[in-house]
Amino acid sequence: MSDIIRLTAADLADKLASGEVSSREATQAYLDRIAAVDSDVHAFLHVNEGALAAADAIDASRAAGEQLHPLAGVPLAIKDVLVTTDQPTTSGSKILEGYMSPYDATVVARSRAAGLVPLGKTNMDEFAMGSSTEHSAYGPTRNPWDLDRIPGGSGGGSAAAVAAYEAPLALGSDTGGSIRQPAHVTGTVGVKPTYGGVSRYGAIALASSLDQVGPVTRTVLDSGLLHDVIAGHDPRDSTSLTDAWPSFADAAREGARGDVLKGLKVGVIKELPDSGFQPGVAASFRASLDLLEANGAEIVEISTPHFEYGVAAYYLILPAEASSNLAKFDSVRFGLRVTPDGNPTVEDVMSATRDAGFGDEVKRRIILGTYALSAGYYDAYYGSAQKVRTLIQQDFDRAFEQVDVIATPSAPTTAFKIGERIDDPLQMYLNDVTTIPANLAGVPGISIPSGLADDDGLPVGIQFLAPAREDARLYRVGAALETALVDSWGAPLLTRAPQLAGGNR
Repeated sequence: MSDIIRLTAADLADKLASGEVSSREATQAYLDRIAAVDSDVHAFLHVNEGALAAADAIDASRAAGEQLHPLAGVPLAIKDVLVTTDQPTTSGSKILEGYMSPYDATVVARSRAAGLVPLGKTNMDEFAMGSSTEHSAYGPTRNPWDLDRIPGGSGGGSAAAVAAYEAPLALGSDTGGSIRQPAHVTGTVGVKPTYGGVSRYGAIALASSLDQVGPVTRTVLDSGLLHDVIAGHDPRDSTSLTDAWPSFADAAREGARGDVLKGLKVGVIKELPDSGFQPGVAASFRASLDLLEANGAEIVEISTPHFEYGVAAYYLILPAEASSNLAKFDSVRFGLRVTPDGNPTVEDVMSATRDAGFGDEVKRRIILGTYALSAGYYDAYYGSAQKVRTLIQQDFDRAFEQVDVIATPSAPTTAFKIGERIDDPLQMYLNDVTTIPANLAGVPGISIPSGLADDDGLPVGIQFLAPAREDARLYRVGAALETALVDSWGAPLLTRAPQLAGGNR
């Protein structure tokens, strides 16, 4: 059973299809792994009691000769921002403790339809506000590489579950880097699709113009396989694109076996100096660029002069949209209700409920957003931030006239220690300096493991960005570099991770 959890999702799918492994065996292996190590990692907020029954149903369908999806029977972890009918959805907040949704998020429904087996719901920063998963109302998740360190955020639970071999696949959401930054610090692969490429229906909204759902996995191919399941138009999401998407798994396979790097123009941002990054992160990034060049890519310096304003613009746009989106948690319709003594008014109940139910980071951003949207300040703050957003989009347009993809470090540092930055919001916000521009512009991004930092031995990721709707390009390039990196390492990066207490890798 222990060998099963080390399989990639693609390899596990092949063994399921051939009958070498049953879905029950695979699901049980992952449930056993969760039982062994999750008390240390705390990747999961809820483990699905119906997982084995779902696996048995897939096994029965397969035994009956039914034509099944290639991923049928493969277990899946789900970020707790995605609503599910059979498991609680809390978004990491006390204000939704125990909430049961009457419907599934579209990506969950599509995953079920493909026969993926939901393992459980993963921990996250409350309402996806954070870069470390320390802002969860249910306690922090820990990085499997070093249990004293953060797994990134807001989707640290999904990334940690995959990195700790508690799940082969996971769903996450990315508003400013919440898939890619956790991938960077946990040695996993994380993809933010083109805005509108994956339905947001049933994803509890943080910032509606920035949020996007995507895969978290151990390989580029695995991400492509899961992306193929969840992509496509959804009429219930007004921002959903109607495009017909190519197979992202096929794009990854093409990248892994072909010469896609030859002649590829890779943009490197001249305004992104090494001085802003941990030395080990900068060194790993340069080594990856050298490997790209050695395999035929051309490194091109490009200018994106407005990217430096991305963090400031983002932290006006996001709180403003969050302030509006979180107004629904009013104690009246669903969720927590706190009733003060005496004869409280509706306003008194609402105030007491939101005070007790929201954590400090959520309150901070609601206050910032409400202020930015208030009369007399709207144009100066929110309006100005939207103008910066347009300038960043124009920077991308000009850059992609010169290059095929843009490469950056996925984050400025490796995983920092739990508690180290919790009282410094500015330093926490700067974790997303390289990932935020993609969300502001709606373009796709991928983070893949690029090695271990030579100054602390922790995982580092490299990020690739492509024009909107060119997600397949990222899979080709990401898989090509992944193959070159694995060839140079001799083994996938995650096999180097230290053993966890309670179970072996």
